[in-house]
Amino acid sequence: MQQPPRATGIGSLPGTDTGAAHRLVFDELPDLPFLPELPARGVGADMTGRGTALLVELFAEVQPSGWRLTDRPGRDARRAASFLRQDLDYLEENAQEFTQTLKVQAVGPWTLASTLELRHGDRMLSDLGAVRELSESLTEGLKQHLAEVRKRAPRAGAILLQLDEPALPGVLKGTVPTASGFGKLRAVEEPVARETLAKLIEAVHADAGADVAVHCCAPDVPVDLLRKAGANSISFDANASAIDTESRRDEHLGEAIEAGVGLMLGVVPALDPPRAPGVNQLLDKVLSLTRLGFSPRQLAEAVTITPTCGLAGATPPWARQALILAHRTADALADKAA
Repeated sequence: MQQPPRATGIGSLPGTDTGAAHRLVFDELPDLPFLPELPARGVGADMTGRGTALLVELFAEVQPSGWRLTDRPGRDARRAASFLRQDLDYLEENAQEFTQTLKVQAVGPWTLASTLELRHGDRMLSDLGAVRELSESLTEGLKQHLAEVRKRAPRAGAILLQLDEPALPGVLKGTVPTASGFGKLRAVEEPVARETLAKLIEAVHADAGADVAVHCCAPDVPVDLLRKAGANSISFDANASAIDTESRRDEHLGEAIEAGVGLMLGVVPALDPPRAPGVNQLLDKVLSLTRLGFSPRQLAEAVTITPTCGLAGATPPWARQALILAHRTADALADKAA
């Protein structure tokens, strides 16, 4: 795998000014800007609503309990699609001369199945046949979306698709609640979860020519599953138990790096801290991975620096500063490796 870009963001940003968000990411993240997501805009800009806008021949609307499948698109679906078109319009305005790698984000199939309800009201995760249909629909929608991104950013060197799967650990452990909230849905076996992701990733590789990163901000990130599913990069928060030295996670992280899988490491706090961390403090979090037996040079080739998940909840000034700190920490890592 080629050396990854050095710094990027997870995806969401605070506020409702789409134009300002696009200018921010292209100004502060020249190595790997991303298509910003602004959930504060409301229904349809949230993770699940944005995911439904990508589905092919499946439609959803908001019910009192959340997003639910319907027979035809309605107001909420049109609103979600409108937000996505608006974002692509701003991307086209800012990316005409951009020649580096561009990142776009989408909810992954297991997290979407954990939040989207069937027509009768239970979560799609309760029916593995429905999950397969959902994943196939999402795969087709992602291929179309990535083709549209290519048209809007015609000179981009590459497209990186980030699948957001915060619910995946819960899917594997059987801790996702039922729609009623009174029970838990049955755990999905790891081979089934891996195969579903692998089919989507393979299709995106083959038909859209895009690399795929999988982001999971929950504890116990299933690193080994994601590597075996074909993810080019794995994105997680450095403070999560995903890099707990007392677990097998270190072994899996080491295997991932050896296999050429990139690590997108969340080290900059997403929410406004009482005191902003220094670059050396953030760099220490990255260099803690030398315990895996890799040199700073090897880590610099494998690691992309990001803020932690949840930047949409920050103040706009801190959101900008968090992206700046990510970039400066990446520069410091490159200097350390030189």
